[in-house]
Amino acid sequence: MVKVSNLTKSFGDNLVLDDISLDVKTGENAVVFGRSGTGKSVLLKCIVKLLIPDAGEILVDGKNVHSLKEKDLNELRKEIGFLFQGSALYDSMSVKENLEFPLIRNKKEMSSEERDEKIKQVLKAVDLENVIDKMPDELSGGMKKRIGLARTIITEPKLILYDEPTTGLDPITVKEISELIKELQKDLNVTSIIVTHDLLCAQIISDRAIVLNEGKIIYDGGLENLTKSDDKFLKDFFTNEYSR
Repeated sequence: MVKVSNLTKSFGDNLVLDDISLDVKTGENAVVFGRSGTGKSVLLKCIVKLLIPDAGEILVDGKNVHSLKEKDLNELRKEIGFLFQGSALYDSMSVKENLEFPLIRNKKEMSSEERDEKIKQVLKAVDLENVIDKMPDELSGGMKKRIGLARTIITEPKLILYDEPTTGLDPITVKEISELIKELQKDLNVTSIIVTHDLLCAQIISDRAIVLNEGKIIYDGGLENLTKSDDKFLKDFFTNEYSR
């Protein structure tokens, strides 16, 4: 589903991604770890061409993202869901309007009745059917994450990019959101790349773990082997991050 080849991205003198390559299979959940500023979110933004890399190639579903014309790029983006760290709900819109917005833009063939039914379906999937008329400022942090996830899946994307989906949530809500992401993978066969610092989240959802350090991929494999690694950086990283 995603093939990244020799990707390089700098900001001024700061080399953030240094000639990295990776493949993500269809239906796979790939979790990306790394310290702050190591290029995790930059990688996601390059995949959807929110950022332009300095070098390298990115294929999504066989299409070269950075050589597509605008019309074709927009069509490809309809197949990609992006869950931003802060959920990015529109404050002036109700939950229903937030969910309806991508359908109106991207599913023009849908009738209003079909949109209403789809909204009910995704709200049921995230177990928040009773908040359809609420405004974002009336929701808890966990509810906002769930509605952000509902809006991400409502267009039935093939690929979902998650930027810190559980940041700032209590352990119970982290578990609930993570299990929901895992269920979506199973039910929709969606491919996901998940940037996270949350080991509990990763333990629930990951098929594979990738670690970035100083612009390079230094680990790509199973999570269990990663947490038991004798590599000094990996050992220090996981000890410092998760043994507090």
